[in-house]
Amino acid sequence: MLEVGCGVEGGVTPALAEAGYDVLGIDPRAPAGPLFQQIELEQLEESVEFDAVVAARVLHHVHPLDAALDKLVRLAPLLILDEFAWERIDEPTEDWYERQHRALRAAGVEPSGPPDLSEWRAEWPGLHPSHHLRAELEARYELRLVEERPYLYRWLGGPATEGLERSLIRADAIRAIGYRWVGVRR
Repeated sequence: MLEVGCGVEGGVTPALAEAGYDVLGIDPRAPAGPLFQQIELEQLEESVEFDAVVAARVLHHVHPLDAALDKLVRLAPLLILDEFAWERIDEPTEDWYERQHRALRAAGVEPSGPPDLSEWRAEWPGLHPSHHLRAELEARYELRLVEERPYLYRWLGGPATEGLERSLIRADAIRAIGYRWVGVRR
């Protein structure tokens, strides 16, 4: 298996290795060690085909997207994504997130996410919206699963935030901006 964008903490690569998979995690900031390479996707040699590629919250950043997806298709027949539909953040979702952020900070917790989502959007121009990413994926992969999920709890990190976010999504009070996507090479 290949994990694209494993980050400084190694992503799911260590857990996959512990579960018995032969795995490689790549990221320019990947940890040192035999399971990792500190490279970008375009630097990865294509001499080995993987059974699957896993990528978490990374493809919406990748430019040029077409070349990256074409390479992923060549590398593995199965693609498993955990992604971020940032453009789905509507006013109620943004308001809920920012209120949770302020409440956590007031309680002495420092969330990892930005305190102001409008400022965050201004800092990250050029992110691929989910509809564009998914259209490009589905041009190359046969869709097997798409599941909308909570996402903002990751930025908030509060002890009950994921369950609260999930409940509010089910009640249609805020929008799900995370999604899991699985496809098989066409």
